[in-house]
Amino acid sequence: MWANPDWRGGLYPPHGGGLEEYAQVFSAVEGNTTFYSGAPRAESVAAWACQAPPGFRFCFKLPAALTHDKRLAGIEAELDAFLAALAPLHDRLGPLMVQLPRDFGAEELPRLEALLGRWPAEIPCAVEVRHSEFFHKGTAERDLNRLLITHGVDRVMLDVRPLFATPAGDHPSLRQAQREKPRRPLHVLSTADRPVVRFIGHLDGEINARCFAPWIERLSLWIKQGKTPYLMVHTPDNRRAPELARRLHGRLVERLALPALPPFPGEAQASLFGG
Repeated sequence: MWANPDWRGGLYPPHGGGLEEYAQVFSAVEGNTTFYSGAPRAESVAAWACQAPPGFRFCFKLPAALTHDKRLAGIEAELDAFLAALAPLHDRLGPLMVQLPRDFGAEELPRLEALLGRWPAEIPCAVEVRHSEFFHKGTAERDLNRLLITHGVDRVMLDVRPLFATPAGDHPSLRQAQREKPRRPLHVLSTADRPVVRFIGHLDGEINARCFAPWIERLSLWIKQGKTPYLMVHTPDNRRAPELARRLHGRLVERLALPALPPFPGEAQASLFGG
């Protein structure tokens, strides 16, 4: 997301908060609104195309109507319409994410294969599975990984280790996040050229730092291999997500020849006016 009023006074100025300001700091965004609302309106897409710089990447999710309601069956026309709606952004699309239901198992892999078989080659794709049988390193997982490798599609890596590192206790946002996110093992592998990591942070900064440490070497390796990894950072209620993303990026800067993130527009404005 980029429209979050909780980020005003930090990432955003007190009365700001939009894509242009977000893109001054971060180079990609995970677009969850399409998962719930479907294809965006043409005027919205046209505005995003004007507001986002050329190097920015949108990583939208396929609508739940296609992945969860229809479970990828008979969605050809709707998929084409969804991709057509994003046409003004085709030069700025990162991996579009196919997030599958928790009960979408190996017996439905032929539906996923049919989807990937007709997926446009010029649009990156990543698949997030949540069924437990895809995390046991057995036949189901081997078949899934082979399918993704064959089609040049990345497997989304959902890292919930920090989120579940402690009981939620009396933290409402932590309790809700632990209810909503699937508690699955982390299997780190890159099946294509754009590995996608969704890092679900904790409220405790030390836990986040400890869980992120192994990612530094892995992300470094992928970059050295010529791949383009995507790191999406969440916190239990996402209020602290921009700051956590900045801290994690800072850890990568220490290890890699990456430019530091620019100051947050809200902080820069506060400094300008002595706030």
